[in-house]
Amino acid sequence: MKLIVGLGNPGRKYKNTRHNIGWLMLDELIKSLSISSFKTVKKFECEVTQGKINDERLILAKPLTFMNKSGKAVGLLKNFYKIDLEDIIIVRDDLDLELGKYREKQDSGSGGHNGINSIIEHIGSKGFTQIKVGIKNDMLSKMDPASFVLQKFTAQEKKQLKSQIPEFVARIQKLLE
Repeated sequence: MKLIVGLGNPGRKYKNTRHNIGWLMLDELIKSLSISSFKTVKKFECEVTQGKINDERLILAKPLTFMNKSGKAVGLLKNFYKIDLEDIIIVRDDLDLELGKYREKQDSGSGGHNGINSIIEHIGSKGFTQIKVGIKNDMLSKMDPASFVLQKFTAQEKKQLKSQIPEFVARIQKLLE
């Protein structure tokens, strides 16, 4: 069993913002794989769904704890399902990567990402896999990073990201082999 968690913030205010790219990517993943929609599960403080890829059972989750407290929800899921660290995949934004680029890292630090800091703190390890999704563009150099990540994607950026969903799905499938 694998746990795939997309990081983001709940609420209309944060929908389609750069910081919520983890949620956006999971929404696209479940569409591509014909997995049922997310449902709120209060005991996990997440939206959760389940499915299969390559005969591998998946739990997919979007924490509702806000980005900086994502670790609480990940810890609840990990402990309930007794998921090993190497079977946890976190999908999150990365300011250092160009929009739409991906980087996978296992047993990696947070790089200053508060959601990852929270996960490491709550589960006591950095031994999970991170899929870092690039959100960087020319505007970043002109703005405070905290403001930049809370901006909504432009129509062109959304189109670019959508065109890269097949690559993202393929990367997830490869991680599950």
